[in-house]
Amino acid sequence: MALKLDTELIRLISLFEKITRSKVRDCFYFKDKLVFMVEKGEMPKALGKNKGNIFKIEKLVKKKIKIMEYSSEMLQFIINLFAPLKVQDINEEENIVTITGPDTKTKGLMIGAQAQNLRAYETIAKQYFPQLEEIKVV
Repeated sequence: MALKLDTELIRLISLFEKITRSKVRDCFYFKDKLVFMVEKGEMPKALGKNKGNIFKIEKLVKKKIKIMEYSSEMLQFIINLFAPLKVQDINEEENIVTITGPDTKTKGLMIGAQAQNLRAYETIAKQYFPQLEEIKVV
């Protein structure tokens, strides 16, 4: 079963790169969305004019997509992961990252029901930054 998913993701990455002419670093499912992680600096190319590439790819794959930009710096990576939600402040102490959201609604979206969004974001970030222990939203 995993092999089918892998070949499917490879096919989707290839399609994405062909349409956007941007380099994909990773691709994975997050809840009901397909997330394409592009290399640093590739975001404008990936989005296209007026975010046209997003709409074109969503129509082709019949799934909602999200595009995020990779960063080798952990805090910037996490900010990119949460985008388009605005992060007011972010800091790290002893491998625990604390995020301050601008308002209650944004914080709620970051956390999700039973903290499922937060834990999912945490799982993704830990794949790139194994030293990360936890992400907290305050």
